[in-house]
Amino acid sequence: MSERLAILILNPTPAYPECVVTPLVHALAARALDAEVEIHFAGPAVRWLVEGVAAAAWPTATREKSVAAFLGEVLAAGVPLFACGMARAAWVAADETLLAQAGAAGATAFVARTLDPAWRTLVY
Repeated sequence: MSERLAILILNPTPAYPECVVTPLVHALAARALDAEVEIHFAGPAVRWLVEGVAAAAWPTATREKSVAAFLGEVLAAGVPLFACGMARAAWVAADETLLAQAGAAGATAFVARTLDPAWRTLVY
């Protein structure tokens, strides 16, 4: 069994906060199983890494936990977050900043994970 998981979040945009929680929970579950995990944000999903966006989004009507709280748990579990450079250029304004913990990794980095037999990948 592989103990490495790379997750690509592409489609869940800030318009649908309920959809981004599943990959974050899957990342936490994999970490609980002692897997090495990394999350790549591409396309419009890179907006989740913009300062303030996740803090203003709630995945449920009861608003018990923001998307930022889920991201905080993922970061506390040691999961690195990566923003695609092309996505950042297309979806992040020049006056916006990404979370300080967000690294950079382009499409090639995620494709390399899919080709490496030591890694498993999930795409959302």
